[in-house]
Order: sequence, then structure tokens, then C-alpha cells
Amino acid sequence: MTGDPLFADGVDWGDIGIMGIKVLVAFAALLVATMFMIWFERKLISDMQHRIGPNVAGPWGLLQAFADGVKFFFKEDLRPANADPLVFRLAPYISAVTAFVAFAIVPIGGVFTDTPGRSGTVTLFGKKTILQVADPPVGILLLLAMSSVAVYGVMLAGWSSGSKYPLIGSVRASAQAISYEAALGMSVVAVVITAGTLSTHEIVRAQAGGVDEWLLITTGFVPFLVFLISATAELNRPPFDLVEAEQELVGGFHTEYSSIRFALFFLAEFMNVITMSAIMVTLFFGGTAGPVFFGWTWLWPTVWFLAKVFAFLFVFVWFRATLPRLRYDQLMSLGWKVLIPVMLFWLMFLGLRQLVIDQGWSPLQEVVVVLGVSAAGLALGWTLLAAALRAAKRNTDSEGLDDHDPEDLMPVGASPDDAGPGGES
Repeated sequence: MTGDPLFADGVDWGDIGIMGIKVLVAFAALLVATMFMIWFERKLISDMQHRIGPNVAGPWGLLQAFADGVKFFFKEDLRPANADPLVFRLAPYISAVTAFVAFAIVPIGGVFTDTPGRSGTVTLFGKKTILQVADPPVGILLLLAMSSVAVYGVMLAGWSSGSKYPLIGSVRASAQAISYEAALGMSVVAVVITAGTLSTHEIVRAQAGGVDEWLLITTGFVPFLVFLISATAELNRPPFDLVEAEQELVGGFHTEYSSIRFALFFLAEFMNVITMSAIMVTLFFGGTAGPVFFGWTWLWPTVWFLAKVFAFLFVFVWFRATLPRLRYDQLMSLGWKVLIPVMLFWLMFLGLRQLVIDQGWSPLQEVVVVLGVSAAGLALGWTLLAAALRAAKRNTDSEGLDDHDPEDLMPVGASPDDAGPGGES
């Protein structure tokens, strides 16, 4: 049931101890990385905005996140009178646990080769194992499952709060997650088609032949771009942070939360950013792949993995500092009218390419069949999408929303000559 060679010859107390150590180290490392991410985001955005940022708690403000965590522990824990007690308390833990479980399938070390058989193994306490908490044969399906379950933490938090603004935030969260979960799932399917496996460990091994073997290149860049956009929306990160839109929803789904329960949501958000960055490195950028310059062969893969994750963390902060928030209709249009049709076409292209490769056809036959069928599918899809958009526009026009006199849409007692707030009377 697992690809970890630790359990190849049965399970004993030594195996259980090593597994426990891996779980504790992974959890502690993820918590420390989350604290670093909070400091890094504050510091980087302040630099981009020509501010100082955290600079009091510890050197360069490194202990600011730790100080905030201690403060949250001692704040009063409030619960609205109309809240559902059980669900209100449970929701933060759902968000935090799913982020850690998704990270558990990521290989963070080990030298991978493109030779047949297992690779990426290390020796701990005389036993051969892999540097990831778990390697289930269906690791990708576990990732998608955790991504789907994570939205329940947000949705249940808003529903159980007994307040209208958190409820609106949770409704937005469910609609946004459904919209972008489809595109994200299809981009992962592109990786599975190309790599031929659902195991994250084997996906990394399939990219061990060099940069030209990275799935970023072999899948044609498009699945990665769709995954990056969809992941940003799944994480509720700007410019897709409409779930928490402060100007509209006070604070979104966690408005009624305080103390350590709010801290868990805060922790889960930043932990998810690290987890999703690690997943993108694993699926598209070779995971731990990188040159080994001198000595310490076991260390260099982890260094390259951390460097790639750090680059994605920078990208997420860069998005937050530069991109304006989308309108909700723009968010939905991007998900349903752009990302999903693009990935449907690209999956058809990759599937046909894999088929002709498996059949052993000549390069000319490959080009003719793949490009011909893909072009026909693109034309058909575009025609259907255009027809759907025309039908939607006709339905909107038939409602007569644009035929009203502007004076009919004004509040009672107002006139077209009113200047509005701040204007001349």
C-alpha cells in the first residue's frame, strides 16, 4: 500500500519509530516554515511599498510571527450566541489538518535517477527509507481530496457563525472552489498522463533525466500556468481573495473568530501557500532535482527543493503586492470560460500525443493526427462556447435589465441632479 522501502520487509517497532520521527520533523518544519512565510510576506511587501516592516521582535523582526502567536493564545476566545458550538470549533482544525496532510506526500530530499527501480532513498538508523512522510500509490488523488476537503473548513466556519457576512464569505468560498477545482484537477491529470503514475515519488523520478524532462516542459507549459492560477484561487490569495474581501464582508468567513481559533485559520492560509508551492515544485519542476557540486550528496537535493519552493513563495507575495482584486464576475468568467476550456483542449492534445507514442507511429503521422484532431476539437469547443455565451446574453437582454430608465433605479426621494455623497448640494 506504500512505496516506502521502510515497510518492504514488514513492520517492527524501529519502523514505527522512524515513521514517527518523520511525522514530527515534517510537522515542526512546516510550522517553522509558516512562521518564516508570515515574516517574509510582511517584510517583502514593506520593501516593495518602501516601508520598514517588522523590525522590533528579534533581529530584523524575525520573531514577530512568534510574538503574534503567543498573543493569540492569551486572547479571549469568543463564540457568537447563534453559532453552532460543535461545527464552530471544528472548522479551524479542518483547514489546518488538510494543509499538513497534503504536504505529507511531497518528497523533500533524496537523489533521484532516471534508471529503473526505486531511487531517492536515504538511510536512517540503518534502515532505507524516503524523505517524505508517505508515498501512497494514489498520492495525487490524496492531494485532490485534501484540496476539496479544505474548503469545508471555510464553508462550515461561515455557516456555523450565525452571522450574515461570514455566511456570504463561505458561499463565495464554495462557489470559487468548485469553479477552480475543476481546472486544477485537469492540470494534474495532464501530469498523470505524461508521467504515467499517481505516486508523487515516481513523478519526481520521471523528471530525473534533466531539465528537458521536467513536466513543465513535457506537458507544454499550459498545465503549469493553469495550475498556478487555479492554486492561487484555491488558496484565496490576491487577486482571488474575494472570500475575505474586507471592504465588502468585514473579514469574510472568519469574522466571528478570535484567539487561537482565528490563529488556526491564519496558520492554515500560510501553510497552504507553502504546501501548494511544494506541490508545484514536485509536479512540474523536478522536485529535488538539481546538480550535486561537492560532498554531502544527501543534502543538495533538499537545498534545491527549498530554493524552488522559496521562488514560488516570492511569486505569491509578488502577486499580492501588485495585482488588484478581481470582481466576482471576472473571477467566475476566468474559471469557467477560460481555464476549463483551455485545459479540456490541452488534455485532448496530450492524450492523443501519448496514444500515438504508444502506438509507435512515425513523427509525420504523430503531427498530422495530433494537430488535426486537436484543431477540430478546438473549433468545436469554441463554437459551443460561443453559442453558450450568445444564449446567456440573449437571456440577459430578455430580462430587460438594460431597458430601464436610470431614474427608475434611483432610491426613493433621490433625483438625477443629486451630486451624491461628498458632492455639491
